[in-house]
Amino acid sequence: MAIGLINNTILKPYSSSPSSNDIQSLDIPSNNDVLVPLTIFDKAAFDLHVAVLYAFKAPMPSNEVMKAALAKVLVYYPHLAGRFTTDDQGRTCIVLNNAGIRVTETYVPTSLAELLPFDPSKDVSHLLPPVEGNIEELLQIQLNRYACGGLVIGQTAHHRVCDGQSMSSFFVAWARTVRGLTMDPLPYHDRLAVSQPRNQPHVEFDHRSIEFKKTTMNPDTAPVFSPSIETLIIHYSPEFVKKLKAKISEQSSTHNQRYSTFECLLSHTWKKVTEARGLDLEESTQVRVAVNGRARIKPSVPMEYFGNLVLWAYPKLKVKELLEHNHAYIAKTIHDEVTRVDNDYFKSFIDFGDMAKGDGGEELEATAPEFGNSLCPNLEVDSWLRFQFHDLDFGGGGPCAFFPPNIPVEGLVIFLPTCSEDGGVDAVLSLLPEHVPLFKQISHSID
Repeated sequence: MAIGLINNTILKPYSSSPSSNDIQSLDIPSNNDVLVPLTIFDKAAFDLHVAVLYAFKAPMPSNEVMKAALAKVLVYYPHLAGRFTTDDQGRTCIVLNNAGIRVTETYVPTSLAELLPFDPSKDVSHLLPPVEGNIEELLQIQLNRYACGGLVIGQTAHHRVCDGQSMSSFFVAWARTVRGLTMDPLPYHDRLAVSQPRNQPHVEFDHRSIEFKKTTMNPDTAPVFSPSIETLIIHYSPEFVKKLKAKISEQSSTHNQRYSTFECLLSHTWKKVTEARGLDLEESTQVRVAVNGRARIKPSVPMEYFGNLVLWAYPKLKVKELLEHNHAYIAKTIHDEVTRVDNDYFKSFIDFGDMAKGDGGEELEATAPEFGNSLCPNLEVDSWLRFQFHDLDFGGGGPCAFFPPNIPVEGLVIFLPTCSEDGGVDAVLSLLPEHVPLFKQISHSID
Protein backbone atom coordinates (compact mmCIF):
# COMPACT_ATOMS: atom_id res chain seq x y z
CA MET A 1 0.00 0.00 0.00
CA ALA A 2 1.30 3.44 -0.93
CA ILE A 3 1.49 5.78 2.04
CA GLY A 4 2.60 9.37 2.14
CA LEU A 5 5.56 10.45 4.25
CA ILE A 6 4.74 13.69 6.04
CA ASN A 7 7.74 14.08 8.31
CA ASN A 8 10.70 12.16 9.69
CA THR A 9 12.60 13.86 12.46
CA ILE A 10 14.35 13.54 15.80
CA LEU A 11 12.17 14.66 18.71
CA LYS A 12 14.03 15.78 21.82
CA PRO A 13 12.69 16.13 25.35
CA TYR A 14 10.81 19.36 25.95
CA SER A 15 13.22 22.11 27.01
CA SER A 16 11.30 23.08 30.14
CA SER A 17 12.52 21.01 33.06
CA PRO A 18 10.32 19.26 35.61
CA SER A 19 9.99 20.86 39.01
CA SER A 20 12.80 20.34 41.49
CA ASN A 21 10.53 18.09 43.55
CA ASP A 22 9.89 15.92 40.49
CA ILE A 23 13.62 15.71 39.73
CA GLN A 24 14.35 14.51 43.25
CA SER A 25 11.61 11.90 43.14
CA LEU A 26 12.74 10.61 39.75
CA ASP A 27 16.17 9.53 41.06
CA ILE A 28 17.87 10.58 37.82
CA PRO A 29 20.80 12.95 37.32
CA SER A 30 19.85 16.47 36.27
CA ASN A 31 22.94 16.95 34.08
CA ASN A 32 23.46 15.58 30.57
CA ASP A 33 25.84 12.88 29.34
CA VAL A 34 25.61 10.77 32.49
CA LEU A 35 26.44 7.12 31.81
CA VAL A 36 24.02 4.53 33.18
CA PRO A 37 25.50 1.01 32.99
CA LEU A 38 23.14 -1.77 31.99
CA THR A 39 21.94 -3.74 34.99
CA ILE A 40 22.26 -7.51 35.15
CA PHE A 41 18.53 -7.64 34.29
CA ASP A 42 19.11 -5.50 31.19
CA LYS A 43 21.89 -7.82 30.06
CA ALA A 44 19.59 -10.84 30.34
CA ALA A 45 16.89 -9.27 28.13
CA PHE A 46 16.38 -9.60 24.38
CA ASP A 47 19.06 -7.69 22.48
CA LEU A 48 16.66 -6.29 19.90
CA HIS A 49 14.02 -3.67 19.15
CA VAL A 50 10.50 -4.79 20.06
CA ALA A 51 7.75 -3.60 17.72
CA VAL A 52 4.11 -3.00 18.67
CA LEU A 53 1.17 -1.52 16.76
CA TYR A 54 -1.68 0.34 18.49
CA ALA A 55 -4.81 1.29 16.53
CA PHE A 56 -7.19 4.06 17.63
CA LYS A 57 -10.46 5.06 16.01
CA ALA A 58 -11.28 8.70 15.28
CA PRO A 59 -11.41 11.21 16.77
CA MET A 60 -7.76 11.42 17.79
CA PRO A 61 -5.67 14.47 18.69
CA SER A 62 -3.55 16.03 15.96
CA ASN A 63 0.01 14.93 15.38
CA GLU A 64 1.26 18.24 16.76
CA VAL A 65 -0.57 17.66 20.04
CA MET A 66 0.72 14.08 20.19
CA LYS A 67 4.32 15.19 19.57
CA ALA A 68 4.19 18.07 22.03
CA ALA A 69 3.00 15.74 24.79
CA LEU A 70 5.59 13.14 23.82
CA ALA A 71 8.39 15.71 24.14
CA LYS A 72 7.16 16.61 27.62
CA VAL A 73 6.93 13.00 28.75
CA LEU A 74 10.45 12.21 27.55
CA VAL A 75 11.80 14.57 30.21
CA TYR A 76 10.62 12.01 32.76
CA TYR A 77 11.96 9.05 30.75
CA PRO A 78 15.49 10.21 29.78
CA HIS A 79 16.76 6.70 29.07
CA LEU A 80 14.51 6.48 26.01
CA ALA A 81 16.01 9.70 24.62
CA GLY A 82 19.57 8.50 25.22
CA ARG A 83 21.94 6.29 23.27
CA PHE A 84 23.96 3.15 23.86
CA THR A 85 27.66 3.69 24.42
CA THR A 86 30.64 2.01 26.07
CA ASP A 87 32.43 3.39 29.12
CA ASP A 88 36.15 3.25 29.87
CA GLN A 89 35.68 -0.14 31.53
CA GLY A 90 34.18 -1.63 28.38
CA ARG A 91 30.67 -1.78 29.83
CA THR A 92 27.60 -1.10 27.71
CA CYS A 93 25.83 1.97 29.09
CA ILE A 94 22.96 4.29 28.27
CA VAL A 95 24.20 7.85 27.97
CA LEU A 96 21.52 10.30 29.13
CA ASN A 97 22.35 12.90 26.50
CA ASN A 98 18.83 13.89 25.39
CA ALA A 99 19.73 12.92 21.82
CA GLY A 100 16.04 12.26 21.24
CA ILE A 101 13.80 9.69 19.63
CA ARG A 102 12.83 9.28 15.99
CA VAL A 103 9.28 10.28 15.08
CA THR A 104 7.90 9.52 11.64
CA GLU A 105 4.55 10.81 10.38
CA THR A 106 2.67 9.24 7.49
CA TYR A 107 -0.68 9.59 5.78
CA VAL A 108 -2.58 6.46 4.76
CA PRO A 109 -5.24 7.17 2.09
CA THR A 110 -7.68 4.51 3.29
CA SER A 111 -9.95 3.97 6.26
CA LEU A 112 -8.73 2.26 9.40
CA ALA A 113 -11.54 -0.28 9.03
CA GLU A 114 -9.75 -1.72 5.98
CA LEU A 115 -6.75 -2.61 8.15
CA LEU A 116 -8.60 -4.17 11.08
CA PRO A 117 -8.57 -6.67 12.53
CA PHE A 118 -4.80 -7.06 12.27
CA ASP A 119 -3.90 -9.99 10.05
CA PRO A 120 -0.51 -11.48 10.99
CA SER A 121 -0.12 -12.91 7.48
CA LYS A 122 -0.07 -9.42 5.95
CA ASP A 123 2.97 -7.17 5.78
CA VAL A 124 2.57 -4.16 8.08
CA SER A 125 6.19 -3.01 7.97
CA HIS A 126 5.10 0.26 6.32
CA LEU A 127 3.38 1.17 9.60
CA LEU A 128 6.52 0.65 11.68
CA PRO A 129 9.90 2.29 12.10
CA PRO A 130 12.80 0.01 11.11
CA VAL A 131 13.73 -2.72 13.60
CA GLU A 132 16.89 -4.05 11.97
CA GLY A 133 20.20 -2.50 11.03
CA ASN A 134 22.28 0.13 12.80
CA ILE A 135 19.54 1.97 14.69
CA GLU A 136 20.85 4.58 17.11
CA GLU A 137 17.53 5.65 18.57
CA LEU A 138 16.36 3.59 21.54
CA LEU A 139 12.72 4.52 20.92
CA GLN A 140 11.02 5.16 17.58
CA ILE A 141 7.43 6.25 17.08
CA GLN A 142 5.53 6.29 13.79
CA LEU A 143 2.21 8.15 13.62
CA ASN A 144 0.14 6.70 10.76
CA ARG A 145 -2.86 8.95 10.15
CA TYR A 146 -5.71 7.38 8.16
CA ALA A 147 -8.12 9.18 5.86
CA CYS A 148 -10.95 8.51 8.32
CA GLY A 149 -9.05 10.27 11.11
CA GLY A 150 -8.01 7.06 12.82
CA LEU A 151 -4.44 6.63 13.99
CA VAL A 152 -2.10 3.66 14.14
CA ILE A 153 0.94 4.17 16.35
CA GLY A 154 3.90 2.03 15.39
CA GLN A 155 6.47 1.74 18.16
CA THR A 156 9.87 0.11 18.45
CA ALA A 157 11.86 0.19 21.68
CA HIS A 158 15.11 -1.55 22.53
CA HIS A 159 14.44 -4.28 25.08
CA ARG A 160 17.73 -3.74 26.92
CA VAL A 161 16.49 -0.30 27.97
CA CYS A 162 13.27 -1.52 29.56
CA ASP A 163 10.70 -4.30 29.72
CA GLY A 164 7.06 -4.42 28.64
CA GLN A 165 5.75 -3.23 32.00
CA SER A 166 7.91 -0.11 31.67
CA MET A 167 6.75 0.67 28.13
CA SER A 168 3.14 0.17 29.21
CA SER A 169 3.62 2.80 31.93
CA PHE A 170 5.36 5.14 29.48
CA PHE A 171 2.51 4.98 26.98
CA VAL A 172 -0.08 5.63 29.69
CA ALA A 173 1.96 8.65 30.84
CA TRP A 174 2.04 9.93 27.25
CA ALA A 175 -1.72 9.47 26.90
CA ARG A 176 -2.42 11.28 30.18
CA THR A 177 -0.22 14.18 29.11
CA VAL A 178 -2.08 14.47 25.80
CA ARG A 179 -5.32 14.74 27.78
CA GLY A 180 -3.87 17.46 30.02
CA LEU A 181 -3.70 15.25 33.11
CA THR A 182 -0.85 15.02 35.58
CA MET A 183 1.63 12.19 35.34
CA ASP A 184 0.72 10.17 38.39
CA PRO A 185 2.51 8.14 39.54
CA LEU A 186 5.91 9.27 38.29
CA PRO A 187 8.38 6.68 36.98
CA TYR A 188 10.92 5.23 39.40
CA HIS A 189 14.48 5.30 38.04
CA ASP A 190 16.75 4.18 40.89
CA ARG A 191 18.41 1.31 39.05
CA LEU A 192 21.24 1.18 41.57
CA ALA A 193 18.85 0.55 44.45
CA VAL A 194 16.96 -2.14 42.53
CA SER A 195 20.19 -3.97 41.63
CA GLN A 196 21.89 -3.52 45.00
CA PRO A 197 23.47 -6.81 46.20
CA ARG A 198 23.03 -8.06 49.74
CA ASN A 199 25.58 -7.20 52.42
CA GLN A 200 26.82 -10.76 52.16
CA PRO A 201 26.29 -11.79 48.52
CA HIS A 202 25.13 -15.36 48.16
CA VAL A 203 24.62 -16.88 44.72
CA GLU A 204 22.34 -19.86 45.30
CA PHE A 205 21.56 -20.78 41.68
CA ASP A 206 23.57 -21.41 38.52
CA HIS A 207 22.65 -18.15 36.80
CA ARG A 208 25.64 -18.34 34.48
CA SER A 209 23.98 -21.35 32.83
CA ILE A 210 20.30 -20.46 33.35
CA GLU A 211 19.97 -16.80 32.31
CA PHE A 212 23.23 -16.73 30.36
CA LYS A 213 25.21 -19.03 28.13
CA LYS A 214 28.84 -19.44 27.26
CA THR A 215 30.05 -17.39 24.30
CA THR A 216 31.77 -20.49 22.92
CA MET A 217 28.89 -22.72 21.95
CA ASN A 218 28.86 -26.42 21.25
CA PRO A 219 27.66 -26.88 17.64
CA ASP A 220 25.39 -29.69 18.82
CA THR A 221 23.49 -27.28 21.11
CA ALA A 222 23.54 -24.20 18.87
CA PRO A 223 20.16 -22.54 18.18
CA VAL A 224 18.25 -23.80 15.16
CA PHE A 225 17.48 -21.12 12.60
CA SER A 226 14.34 -21.39 10.51
CA PRO A 227 13.96 -19.49 7.23
CA SER A 228 10.17 -19.73 7.47
CA ILE A 229 8.06 -18.80 10.49
CA GLU A 230 4.30 -18.24 10.45
CA THR A 231 2.60 -15.95 12.96
CA LEU A 232 -1.04 -16.43 13.89
CA ILE A 233 -3.57 -15.02 16.34
CA ILE A 234 -5.88 -17.34 18.26
CA HIS A 235 -8.81 -15.72 20.05
CA TYR A 236 -10.08 -17.25 23.28
CA SER A 237 -13.50 -15.87 24.17
CA PRO A 238 -14.55 -15.17 27.77
CA GLU A 239 -16.80 -18.23 27.55
CA PHE A 240 -13.88 -20.43 26.49
CA VAL A 241 -11.64 -19.08 29.27
CA LYS A 242 -14.39 -19.62 31.85
CA LYS A 243 -14.98 -23.17 30.65
CA LEU A 244 -11.25 -23.96 30.65
CA LYS A 245 -10.72 -22.60 34.17
CA ALA A 246 -13.76 -24.49 35.47
CA LYS A 247 -12.48 -27.73 33.97
CA ILE A 248 -9.01 -27.25 35.45
CA SER A 249 -10.54 -26.47 38.85
CA GLU A 250 -12.59 -29.66 38.60
CA GLN A 251 -9.52 -31.70 37.61
CA SER A 252 -7.26 -30.27 40.31
CA SER A 253 -6.26 -32.71 43.03
CA THR A 254 -5.05 -29.89 45.28
CA HIS A 255 -7.78 -28.64 47.59
CA ASN A 256 -8.77 -25.02 46.93
CA GLN A 257 -5.91 -24.56 44.44
CA ARG A 258 -6.82 -21.81 41.97
CA TYR A 259 -4.88 -21.10 38.82
CA SER A 260 -4.66 -17.77 37.02
CA THR A 261 -6.06 -17.16 33.56
CA PHE A 262 -2.49 -17.08 32.28
CA GLU A 263 -1.59 -20.44 33.84
CA CYS A 264 -4.74 -22.06 32.46
CA LEU A 265 -4.28 -20.71 28.94
CA LEU A 266 -0.59 -21.58 28.92
CA SER A 267 -1.33 -25.15 30.01
CA HIS A 268 -3.77 -25.42 27.11
CA THR A 269 -1.51 -23.78 24.53
CA TRP A 270 1.54 -25.81 25.56
CA LYS A 271 -0.47 -29.01 25.26
CA LYS A 272 -1.90 -28.14 21.83
CA VAL A 273 1.34 -26.81 20.33
CA THR A 274 3.13 -29.97 21.45
CA GLU A 275 0.46 -32.11 19.82
CA ALA A 276 0.64 -30.09 16.60
CA ARG A 277 4.42 -30.43 16.45
CA GLY A 278 4.20 -34.23 16.46
CA LEU A 279 7.11 -34.67 18.85
CA ASP A 280 8.55 -37.96 20.04
CA LEU A 281 6.79 -39.09 23.23
CA GLU A 282 10.06 -39.48 25.15
CA GLU A 283 11.33 -36.03 24.19
CA SER A 284 11.35 -33.27 26.79
CA THR A 285 9.74 -29.88 26.24
CA GLN A 286 9.99 -26.79 28.40
CA VAL A 287 8.50 -23.32 28.52
CA ARG A 288 10.49 -20.20 29.32
CA VAL A 289 7.97 -18.12 31.28
CA ALA A 290 8.65 -14.44 31.99
CA VAL A 291 8.24 -13.51 35.68
CA ASN A 292 7.95 -9.85 36.74
CA GLY A 293 10.14 -9.21 39.78
CA ARG A 294 8.52 -5.98 40.94
CA ALA A 295 6.09 -7.66 43.32
CA ARG A 296 8.35 -10.63 44.13
CA ILE A 297 11.39 -8.79 45.41
CA LYS A 298 11.16 -7.83 49.10
CA PRO A 299 10.65 -5.04 49.83
CA SER A 300 8.61 -4.76 46.65
CA VAL A 301 9.78 -2.53 43.81
CA PRO A 302 7.27 0.05 42.52
CA MET A 303 5.41 -1.09 39.42
CA GLU A 304 6.54 2.24 37.93
CA TYR A 305 10.18 1.12 37.97
CA PHE A 306 11.57 1.89 34.52
CA GLY A 307 14.01 -0.72 33.28
CA ASN A 308 14.17 -4.49 33.03
CA LEU A 309 13.12 -6.50 36.06
CA VAL A 310 12.14 -9.87 34.62
CA LEU A 311 13.51 -13.37 35.12
CA TRP A 312 12.15 -16.69 33.92
CA ALA A 313 10.65 -19.92 35.16
CA TYR A 314 11.28 -23.16 33.26
CA PRO A 315 8.46 -25.69 33.65
CA LYS A 316 9.51 -28.89 31.90
CA LEU A 317 7.69 -32.12 31.02
CA LYS A 318 8.08 -35.14 28.82
CA VAL A 319 5.93 -34.98 25.70
CA LYS A 320 4.17 -38.13 26.89
CA GLU A 321 3.25 -36.45 30.19
CA LEU A 322 2.02 -33.34 28.44
CA LEU A 323 -0.26 -35.24 26.08
CA GLU A 324 -1.55 -37.87 28.48
CA HIS A 325 -2.11 -35.81 31.63
CA ASN A 326 -4.96 -33.34 32.06
CA HIS A 327 -4.78 -29.56 32.02
CA ALA A 328 -4.68 -29.31 35.82
CA TYR A 329 -1.50 -31.39 35.96
CA ILE A 330 0.17 -29.08 33.45
CA ALA A 331 -1.14 -25.93 35.16
CA LYS A 332 0.29 -27.14 38.48
CA THR A 333 3.66 -27.77 36.85
CA ILE A 334 3.66 -24.20 35.51
CA HIS A 335 2.44 -22.72 38.80
CA ASP A 336 5.03 -24.54 40.90
CA GLU A 337 7.93 -23.45 38.70
CA VAL A 338 6.77 -19.82 38.58
CA THR A 339 6.42 -19.84 42.37
CA ARG A 340 10.07 -20.87 42.71
CA VAL A 341 11.17 -17.62 41.05
CA ASP A 342 10.75 -15.77 44.33
CA ASN A 343 12.56 -13.10 46.35
CA ASP A 344 15.46 -15.44 47.10
CA TYR A 345 15.90 -16.23 43.41
CA PHE A 346 15.87 -12.57 42.38
CA LYS A 347 18.28 -11.63 45.18
CA SER A 348 20.60 -14.46 44.15
CA PHE A 349 20.54 -13.15 40.58
CA ILE A 350 21.37 -9.63 41.76
CA ASP A 351 24.28 -10.99 43.81
CA PHE A 352 25.46 -12.91 40.75
CA GLY A 353 25.40 -9.72 38.71
CA ASP A 354 27.52 -7.92 41.27
CA MET A 355 30.07 -10.73 41.43
CA ALA A 356 30.18 -10.95 37.62
CA LYS A 357 31.30 -7.33 37.35
CA GLY A 358 34.83 -8.33 38.22
CA ASP A 359 34.71 -11.42 36.06
CA GLY A 360 34.13 -10.09 32.56
CA GLY A 361 30.43 -9.39 33.06
CA GLU A 362 30.14 -7.86 29.60
CA GLU A 363 31.00 -11.24 28.09
CA LEU A 364 27.80 -12.73 29.45
CA GLU A 365 25.50 -13.77 26.62
CA ALA A 366 21.80 -13.95 27.40
CA THR A 367 19.86 -17.12 26.73
CA ALA A 368 17.06 -15.02 25.20
CA PRO A 369 16.41 -16.29 21.66
CA GLU A 370 17.48 -14.29 18.62
CA PHE A 371 15.82 -13.37 15.33
CA GLY A 372 15.01 -16.47 13.32
CA ASN A 373 15.54 -18.99 16.13
CA SER A 374 13.32 -22.06 16.18
CA LEU A 375 12.65 -23.12 19.77
CA CYS A 376 10.96 -26.42 18.91
CA PRO A 377 10.34 -28.51 21.04
CA ASN A 378 10.24 -25.61 23.53
CA LEU A 379 8.27 -22.38 23.94
CA GLU A 380 9.00 -18.82 25.08
CA VAL A 381 5.97 -17.17 26.69
CA ASP A 382 5.13 -13.61 27.73
CA SER A 383 1.92 -12.36 29.28
CA TRP A 384 0.73 -8.82 28.58
CA LEU A 385 -2.56 -9.45 30.36
CA ARG A 386 -1.71 -7.15 33.27
CA PHE A 387 -0.33 -4.25 31.26
CA GLN A 388 -2.28 -1.00 31.46
CA PHE A 389 -3.86 -1.06 28.02
CA HIS A 390 -7.26 -0.10 29.46
CA ASP A 391 -5.72 3.23 30.58
CA LEU A 392 -4.20 3.98 27.18
CA ASP A 393 -6.63 6.75 26.20
CA PHE A 394 -5.37 9.75 24.21
CA GLY A 395 -8.80 11.38 24.33
CA GLY A 396 -10.84 9.27 21.94
CA GLY A 397 -10.99 6.06 23.96
CA GLY A 398 -8.67 3.10 24.35
CA PRO A 399 -7.08 1.19 21.47
CA CYS A 400 -9.44 -0.74 19.21
CA ALA A 401 -6.59 -3.14 18.45
CA PHE A 402 -2.97 -3.72 19.32
CA PHE A 403 -0.59 -6.28 17.98
CA PRO A 404 3.12 -7.23 18.19
CA PRO A 405 3.87 -7.83 14.49
CA ASN A 406 6.67 -9.81 12.95
CA ILE A 407 7.32 -12.08 15.93
CA PRO A 408 10.81 -13.23 15.00
CA VAL A 409 11.09 -16.49 16.95
CA GLU A 410 9.37 -19.82 16.29
CA GLY A 411 7.76 -20.98 19.52
CA LEU A 412 7.24 -17.48 20.95
CA VAL A 413 3.78 -16.95 22.47
CA ILE A 414 2.34 -13.65 23.76
CA PHE A 415 -1.00 -13.47 25.57
CA LEU A 416 -2.86 -10.17 25.07
CA PRO A 417 -6.16 -8.83 26.39
CA THR A 418 -8.60 -8.55 23.50
CA CYS A 419 -9.67 -5.01 22.60
CA SER A 420 -13.08 -6.07 21.30
CA GLU A 421 -16.20 -5.40 23.36
CA ASP A 422 -16.77 -9.08 24.13
CA GLY A 423 -13.36 -9.31 25.83
CA GLY A 424 -11.34 -12.46 26.10
CA VAL A 425 -7.70 -13.16 25.37
CA ASP A 426 -5.69 -13.28 22.14
CA ALA A 427 -2.70 -15.58 21.84
CA VAL A 428 -0.17 -14.37 19.27
CA LEU A 429 2.26 -17.14 18.42
CA SER A 430 4.74 -18.18 15.77
CA LEU A 431 5.14 -21.73 14.53
CA LEU A 432 6.73 -23.58 11.66
CA PRO A 433 4.28 -23.53 8.72
CA GLU A 434 3.86 -27.32 8.74
CA HIS A 435 2.56 -27.21 12.32
CA VAL A 436 -0.02 -24.45 11.82
CA PRO A 437 -2.95 -26.35 10.19
CA LEU A 438 -3.24 -28.95 12.95
CA PHE A 439 -2.79 -26.38 15.70
CA LYS A 440 -5.64 -24.28 14.29
CA GLN A 441 -7.80 -27.38 14.11
CA ILE A 442 -7.27 -28.40 17.75
CA SER A 443 -6.65 -24.99 19.38
CA HIS A 444 -10.12 -24.82 20.97
CA SER A 445 -10.51 -28.48 21.84
CA ILE A 446 -10.53 -29.05 25.60
CA ASP A 447 -9.76 -32.73 26.08
